[in-house]
Amino acid sequence: MAAQRGDLKTAQNALEAAAKLSPRNADYQNALAQVLLQTGDIDGAITHFRLLTRLKPTAALPHAYLAQALVAKGWISEADLELRKGLKLAPQDPEMHRQLARLLSQEHKGDDAIREMQSAITLAPNRAELHDELGVLLAQKSQFDEAQKEFRAALTITPDYEPAMFHLGVDLLRAGDNNGAREMLTKATSANRKDGLAHYYLGMVLEPQDNTGALHEYQEASELLPDMVPLQLRLGMLLQKSGHLEQAAAAFRKASELRPNDPEIHNDLGIALMQHGQGAAAIKEFQAALQLRPDDIGFRQNLAVTQLQQADFDAAAEQLREALKSAPANASLHYDLGLALKLKDDLAGAIQEFEQATKLDPSLADAYYSLGVTLWQKGDFPFAVEQLKQAVATKPDYAEAYYTLGTVQKQMNKLSDAAQSLREAIRLQPDFMGAHATLAAVLRQTGNTADAEAETHIAATLSKQKTSLQGATFATNSGNRLLSAGDLDGAISQFRSAVELAPNMALAHYQLGIALWRKGAKDEATEEFERASALDPTLKPPTSYQP
Repeated sequence: MAAQRGDLKTAQNALEAAAKLSPRNADYQNALAQVLLQTGDIDGAITHFRLLTRLKPTAALPHAYLAQALVAKGWISEADLELRKGLKLAPQDPEMHRQLARLLSQEHKGDDAIREMQSAITLAPNRAELHDELGVLLAQKSQFDEAQKEFRAALTITPDYEPAMFHLGVDLLRAGDNNGAREMLTKATSANRKDGLAHYYLGMVLEPQDNTGALHEYQEASELLPDMVPLQLRLGMLLQKSGHLEQAAAAFRKASELRPNDPEIHNDLGIALMQHGQGAAAIKEFQAALQLRPDDIGFRQNLAVTQLQQADFDAAAEQLREALKSAPANASLHYDLGLALKLKDDLAGAIQEFEQATKLDPSLADAYYSLGVTLWQKGDFPFAVEQLKQAVATKPDYAEAYYTLGTVQKQMNKLSDAAQSLREAIRLQPDFMGAHATLAAVLRQTGNTADAEAETHIAATLSKQKTSLQGATFATNSGNRLLSAGDLDGAISQFRSAVELAPNMALAHYQLGIALWRKGAKDEATEEFERASALDPTLKPPTSYQP
């Protein structure tokens, strides 16, 4: 009774006393061994299971129990021997064949494992779990068509057998049958909502076409399997792709904690932090990645780019020069070094690096653009125009390059050309406030007052919208800091300000929901979560925050 209640220590004491009084009582020996196995006393369990096999020399099951304990100890060959002894005593017992098949699979004896499981099925053809396990063994040997037949056989016997749904779904995914995989894995997650792997693989099926659905499945899986590194990485990458950088960084950080010596994970976390504006933290992650893999050019370049963002231009230039020692023909490194030198006001050095970048990679539009801007700053307008035209020829949808080209042409008093370039920038990016404002100035110079006023009005409207969004972003970030510090009233105030400034800012509504929930205003919090989800379906309240 104590064992059934989970009080294993009391059960162990009682059974030890009983076994001591009746050492030849097989039931006592078996029960004691089972309790010892549960408490982790493997050696004790083995001792009592061995005694059980002697007390019941014609019974097969004690050998199976002993084999289980031997496997827990890591003594696989001895476990194999015990199972074969049991099988010899009960050759018609499908369970003995099944247990031996499982052990043979652990020993990487796949063909033998398959034969034993087939023997089990011959003896018990209507057991769905045997067909499912045979399917798994066949899949491990890359016999995928045969595996699918077994999974389907299991589902014919027991249509709601979730493991077979899951295994068939994974096998169909591997075979490229995404529709079939989606159907099976959806059924699996409905049949067993706590199957984290089913959610994970369903997310993989959905990701190419339904990021929102995939993100939901990864988040469900993460709740169930928080220590699964590949899951945290896929979740982080999809969150990053969807623009949820803070959540992405949290997923990468979890993966890094689980696998601290993986440089790629440090790099992934660094990129997410950099994109989220946490430059100092990103630098630490890139440095950690480089400590683990010092020769990685990509890690070093990411570090340098982040140092540029942090205005540490000397450190960035140092890292880029170090990288160029190993990869002198890398156009991207020359380009980034040019940026560093430009920001250090070394325009001559920057021009040299940008030119080198364009020679090494003529398709690098950003290098032409930055070269044009630097030449413009030096006062070399004709050569600047030439480089900016090369930038838009290389990348026809480069709105910023058209805008800068129009600005330079305006300063050269080539008003017709300037208007044409600026209109193209606006066509490519209608909310480009600077292009509207500059075009208005050009039109005034040409005497086109009406169109100039229209462009001025558009620019003013865009400026107001931009100011509101910037204010909302600032208020949200401030609210997050207050929330982290435990100042719920201050956080709620800032989040309310954010949603007033930008009513369609989903993240502000979401964070307001978090703060309100913690404050105890659960009905209002639920409303904010619903608003956030309506604006951005990927924003789901954490499980602990749901009514």
